[in-house]
Amino acid sequence: MLDNIRWHSLVVARLAVTLHAGLLAMQPGRVQADMGLVMAGALLHDIAKTPCLAGNCHHAELGAEICLAEGFPEVAYIVGQHVRLDPFDEAGYEDGYFGPRELVHYADKRVRHHSIVSLDERLDYVLQRYGEHDAARCRSLEKHFGQCRLLERLLFRWLPFPPEALGVS
Repeated sequence: MLDNIRWHSLVVARLAVTLHAGLLAMQPGRVQADMGLVMAGALLHDIAKTPCLAGNCHHAELGAEICLAEGFPEVAYIVGQHVRLDPFDEAGYEDGYFGPRELVHYADKRVRHHSIVSLDERLDYVLQRYGEHDAARCRSLEKHFGQCRLLERLLFRWLPFPPEALGVS
C-alpha cells in the first residue's frame, strides 16, 4: 500500500470511529455496529488500491477477495461495499441503523487524500480523477454521491453534531 493511501485509510478510520462514537452517545442502549469491524473495514478499505491504480481492476472487489482469502468475510463485505452501498437500506437508515459498511462508506466519501472535505468537494475530485471525461461514468458517480448525500442526511439525524462539525482539515 502506498503511503498516501495508508494516510487516507487512517483518516477514514478516525472519521468512521467518530461517527460510531456519536451513534453510541445518542443511542446508548441500542446495539450498534461492532467497533472492531468499523476500524478493520476502514483501515483495509483500500487494501487493493495500489495494484488497481493502473486501471485494470476494481479495488473494492479485489480488496474484498483479499480479505476473504485471508479468512475475514465480515471485513471483506465492508471493503467490497465502500465504493457503492448495495443494497441501500433507506428504511433501516430512517430507523437509525448504520452498520460498519455504511460508516466506512460515508467516511471514505468525506476524505480526499488525508483531508476531511465536504461531499461536494470530494465529488469534484472524484469526477476529475475518475470521470475520465466520460459522461456516462460521471453520471454514475454523481448518482452514487446523491445516494451518499441521502445517507448523510439520515445519518446525521442520529448524531449529536452536524456534518460540518467533522471539520475540514
